[in-house]
This record gives sequence, C-alpha cells and structure tokens, in this order.
Amino acid sequence: MRFETDTGGERLMTGANQPEVHRGLKDLCFDRSPTTLIDGRAGELRYRGYSIHDLAARSSFEETAYLLLHGELPTRAELDAFDGALKEARRLPDAIHDIIRAVRDAHPMDVLRTAVSALSAYDPETRDNSLDATRRKGIRLTSQVPMIVAAHHHLRYGREPVAARADLGHAANFLHMLKGEPPSEDAASLMDTDMVLHAEHGSNASSFTARVVVSTDANLHAGITSAVAALSGPAHGGAAENVMHMAKAIGDPSRAAAYVREKRKAREPIMGFGHRVYRAEDPRARHMREGVKRLSEEMGQPHWYAILEALVEAMRPYARHGVNVNVDFYAGVVYYLHGIPEDLFVPIFAIGRIPGWTVQAMEQLENNILIRPRLLYTGPDAREYVPIEKRG
Repeated sequence: MRFETDTGGERLMTGANQPEVHRGLKDLCFDRSPTTLIDGRAGELRYRGYSIHDLAARSSFEETAYLLLHGELPTRAELDAFDGALKEARRLPDAIHDIIRAVRDAHPMDVLRTAVSALSAYDPETRDNSLDATRRKGIRLTSQVPMIVAAHHHLRYGREPVAARADLGHAANFLHMLKGEPPSEDAASLMDTDMVLHAEHGSNASSFTARVVVSTDANLHAGITSAVAALSGPAHGGAAENVMHMAKAIGDPSRAAAYVREKRKAREPIMGFGHRVYRAEDPRARHMREGVKRLSEEMGQPHWYAILEALVEAMRPYARHGVNVNVDFYAGVVYYLHGIPEDLFVPIFAIGRIPGWTVQAMEQLENNILIRPRLLYTGPDAREYVPIEKRG
C-alpha cells in the first residue's frame, strides 16, 4: 500500500503503519478556532462563548455580526459605527447590475456566485489580505450580497431593482428590496433571527472551502465566491428548499406518518432531519419553529406548521439514533410564508453566512498554512510503460 508524502513521493505503508482514512475528513480537527463551539451530542452552539439561544432571543444580526468579526459584543457607539459601515456599503456598481442582467436566467445561486466574483474588480482593497482589510471587505460583502439577491429577483422578471433604505436595519432592508415595500416589524424580526442563526457554523463544507481557497493567499472575494459555490450543492444548502417541496407533497398532517413510512421503506432521507454534526436536535431549530407557528397563524395558513409538527412526531422513533430536526426544517416554510420564491431559499442562507465566512477566512489568514490533505493510494503497483504500437 502506498500513499502520497508531503514531498510528492511515495512511501510504502504496511500493517499497523498504514494511515487511517477519514472519508469526508469526518471528526478531524484541522486547526484551532476561538469563534464557534458546536457540541453535537448536547445540541449546543455558541458564538464567541455566547449561547445561540441568547443571541437569537436578545441580539440582532448587526450585533451578532460585530461579535463574530471583532470577538466581543459592541458598545452602543461601536454598534452604531458598525451599522453605519454596513449602510454605507449598500450600493452596487452599475457594472454588477449589467452582469446580473446578462445571466438573469441562471439559478440565483449561480448569479450570486458570478456577481460576488465580479465585485472583486471594484473593491478598493481586493488584493490587501491584512486582517483589517479583510474585515472591511467582509462588511461590504455583508451588505452587497443581499443587494445582489434582491436585484436579480427583480431583473429576472423585467423590473428595476429596489433601492436600499438607510433607515431600515439589515434584515428589514433586505425584505424591502426583495418585496418592494417595508416589512412588518414581526416579519423583519423573524428574518433577523434567521440571519443570526445562520451567521456562522464552524467548518462546514462552504466555510472549509473558503479556508482552503484563502490558504493559497487568494483574496476574500475568491474565498466567498468558492463558499457560495459549495453552498449551492443540495447536500449542503438545499434542505430548506426541499423541505417545502416535501410539505407540499404531503399536503395534510394526516398523511405525514404514511409519508415517513414510505420514505424509510425506500431508504430515502426525510428532508430537514439529521445533521453531520448534531446528534441531538439542532439548537437553532426551536427558534425557527416558534416563528413558523406564529407566522402561519398570522397569515391564515396554520396547516403548514401542522404538517411539520406531524412529521416531527412521525420521526420521533428515529431521534434516539441521532436523526433529529435541523434548522432548515423550519426555515423554508418561514420563507415560503413570506412569499419568497423557493429558489431564493439558499441565497438567503448565504446572506446570513457572510460574516461567518469572513471570520473563517480571517482565522486562516492570521496563522496561515496551505491546506493540503493527502490521499491514500489504492491503485496498481509500479508498471512498465509499453509503447502504443506494442499494446495488444
């Protein structure tokens, strides 16, 4: 058995010396991080030491983003300055709107990836990989990404983008740009909570992708572009959209148990259940559950919440095996009740995650090492090259 060495050569490994393969890098720690603690067995999530439950109930997205990017909760003056920087960045170059128009028929995640990459040509600090400059770029992207999503939503239907409003908070402004009118206080609050819950989640696939890219000394825009690409895959970011498809297919709470039996018999997954890290219930889920219940009742569509709860009950026997509800189980229905198209569910995930991707990039750059894992070679032993005219 041979495997790659760090120098590119091969070294024979046999018996007890054979390296262990961790497919998908599961349960491997590749670095240290002061940002996010995830206890999958206890169902616990903390940002910078603060419980996600406290942040979801008492904080705002702006305050949470500051916490992630600076390491501490802000004073009032610091939060006001941070909020001012976010609002100052609520603009897109005309050329970005032209690019969005050119690719407007693509999936919103593909449009977002393309536009984020193009923004690198217009940021004054693109090539500056210092921590301060990376943080500033992350702040700008935090404001620009929701503008891209909202602009594309209008442009693909032949409408002009809705201008940002400086008198609205981050979540409320996004809903205003998306729907063309200021949201209610409850709607804005629920979207704000959603963004807090999605702001950071350790070394998931998209965050790891961003770290791999910036470990090559590429800039933040390259890292965020790659993170958006990773998030576009349904195995990572597609659960919320798929849960809504599932709820529509079930149609009535009375059919939930039969649906689960059919899917389990066919060995097919139930969307919104299970997580790569959590064995207990995803701690973020309870906050979206409350939002779905409240919003579905307010909008006269309580059957959606009833369907989800019937699914939870039908899946209860599998909870002991670690297959519990996750945050995306409820998030998609919240977006749907807001009248948001299903193909925007994953872009909304990305909108909330920009601070998390940025802090992951900053951590990588602060003590950088090229991320380059090895592969265990299982191919043929050394072979002699045979000229083509002598091959049978």
